[in-house]
Amino acid sequence: MKLLFLLFKGATLGKLLLSGGTMLLSVATYALAFGWPYATGFVVLLFCHELGHYLAARQRNLPVGLPMFIPFVGAWVALKEEFPDAETEAWVGIAGPLLGSLAALGCYYLAEYFDSSMLMAVAYAGFFLNLFNLIPVPPLDGGRITVAISRKIWYLGIPLLLGFFYLHPSPLLLIVCLLAASQIWTRRKETPNLTALNPGKRLEYTLLYFGLIAWLSLMTYNLHGALASFR
Repeated sequence: MKLLFLLFKGATLGKLLLSGGTMLLSVATYALAFGWPYATGFVVLLFCHELGHYLAARQRNLPVGLPMFIPFVGAWVALKEEFPDAETEAWVGIAGPLLGSLAALGCYYLAEYFDSSMLMAVAYAGFFLNLFNLIPVPPLDGGRITVAISRKIWYLGIPLLLGFFYLHPSPLLLIVCLLAASQIWTRRKETPNLTALNPGKRLEYTLLYFGLIAWLSLMTYNLHGALASFR
């Protein structure tokens, strides 16, 4: 009930309809390519990821919009002001992959229980997308989280992102690469507010970030093999 209260607190009917409408549009669009069951599961996992960001922002009393969806692009929540400090940016950044990964894990267990290749494919997509979002470059979640660790990690994320583009060239990945380059250049001389980051908190984010990367990498690898056996 508390989660529902945070979700709907301050949301007007128009905003709820717009958010729900873009979500339904995404489901209908994906269904044309992949069928309704997969499309519904995939968009639900996207929603869970964005819900994590939304709830974390609301918890920190940040003005934030409801999740919005664009088919074959993804989803986002729009913050209406800058993050007050690096710790808040990292917390809102990691909340999406955390909740999104838990949702993908739930889908994985359902796939195992029902022996469903479709649910397994949805779970795989969820794990992979959350892993991709952890690449340490802004505007991806990994770029926000590593503000609380070390922004030098951004420069390790650039070749990773370019590697994805080399293996899977697409206009969307090119846009992400350009946005990442633009934000890194813009923020290169920015002095982050680290007042809320003591050494223990920085270590906490470090372990959580790299631990989540390792676990998602393992799950993605295992599910890739499981899907191959379904074929």
